[in-house]
Amino acid sequence: MQWNTLFQKEVVENWRNKKWIWFPLVIILLSILDPVTNYFLPQILDAVGEMPEGMKFILPEYTVPEVVMMTLGQLSSLGVLVIVFMAMGIIANEHKSGVSQIILVKPIDHHSYVTAKWASLLLLVWVSWILGMLVSWYYIYLLYGALSFSHLVQTIFFYGLWLSLVVTVVIFYNTFVKTQGLIAFLSIASLMMLSGLTTIFQSALKWSPVHLSAYIKLTIEQGSIHTDLIYTGMTTIIIIAILLLLSVILFRKQQLEK
Repeated sequence: MQWNTLFQKEVVENWRNKKWIWFPLVIILLSILDPVTNYFLPQILDAVGEMPEGMKFILPEYTVPEVVMMTLGQLSSLGVLVIVFMAMGIIANEHKSGVSQIILVKPIDHHSYVTAKWASLLLLVWVSWILGMLVSWYYIYLLYGALSFSHLVQTIFFYGLWLSLVVTVVIFYNTFVKTQGLIAFLSIASLMMLSGLTTIFQSALKWSPVHLSAYIKLTIEQGSIHTDLIYTGMTTIIIIAILLLLSVILFRKQQLEK
């Protein structure tokens, strides 16, 4: 009951802050930007008139898995940045202003406080991601070819785990850092470090969350779910659980020290 009240409060707060309007629109735009732009790029260049006379711009014929990777690529860069900047003050602002101390004076535990904010962000991110992928699926079908419904669901679920990890990383830093800019920096730096380590130690970190996109592509190309995708998804869920547990512990420690 306590947790439900906090969760509903966060969902309503996100609506009042217009996050339920602008964030889904941004994710939808990023999801279709590359597939649509690449398909119509020759016509765009012709319309602009910057091409030398007699020169033709011929694009390679993209396969459906490659087009899906375009969508995931945009979300892995700009999409991650949008999530980080949207969530960088969700706990830190209340922590810094003292609002969190007032809330926790009531019979509300630290676990409910942190996880309710985390879950409200996950709901927003997942709904936006599903909408974005559905719109992208429609344009992929129109412009490039069919992506099966099963592959659509697998893409939504497994890449959603990566977005969930991004949310959890931001929540983690929110629990013990009060400066929004520093939270954003640490979150982005951590994700970049994970990506860099995965690139360097590919064989040792074959189930790193960074590989989710690559295994999604292999799954679509092969027609059946890739075994490494399942293990990578499980690894991602474990990391999310550990970070969330640490977030609650660190937040409780911060509050008790006051």
